[in-house]
Amino acid sequence: MHSGNVHLFIFDSMADWEAAFAVAGVNNPQHQLVPGRYRVVTAGLTGAPVTTMGGVRIQPDVTLHEVTPAGSSMLILPGGERWEQGEKQEAIEMARIFMATGVPVAAICSATLALARSGLLNDRCHTSNSQEYLASNGYRGRSLYCDVPAITHKNLITASGVAPVDFACKIFKMLELYSDAALEAWYGLFKHGDAAKYYELARASAQ
Repeated sequence: MHSGNVHLFIFDSMADWEAAFAVAGVNNPQHQLVPGRYRVVTAGLTGAPVTTMGGVRIQPDVTLHEVTPAGSSMLILPGGERWEQGEKQEAIEMARIFMATGVPVAAICSATLALARSGLLNDRCHTSNSQEYLASNGYRGRSLYCDVPAITHKNLITASGVAPVDFACKIFKMLELYSDAALEAWYGLFKHGDAAKYYELARASAQ
């Protein structure tokens, strides 16, 4: 990876819960292979605070024009109605630059629609809220659509809006954040409510 920075694009009315598991995992050093290797850096179109769909006010760390692939390990694009309205194209163009230079992009829910509309899903396996959701706005990647909660292909992660845990899991794997055992324990806990392996991991870490 290029940098310890994981950039989260933020904007007014963004679906704050869709990237929440990923953000918490990246910023919490517990059980990480290299604790503190990464940090989430929020990036807005301007330096002005944004208010999420859940009413949370966030002050961007940087503006989007300050973000470069060389200074980032990943660009995360959460969903939100603004994508469906054709807004935030600057972030999609940044995603295009990231993908062209080999730096991963992770998009969930309506952010995948914006990628599809811009032709960025035409040559990569991907998922979204449904194939019909993407097709209703026109794109040429139908043959590469996969009906799964989340998927990684090349340097792109896509996910359905109802799969924030799977989305985070793919991000963690791409970043090599956890060991296989720790990732399995995390996924079992947050996806299935099965804490057995997580408790084993906690006990092993305490020894």
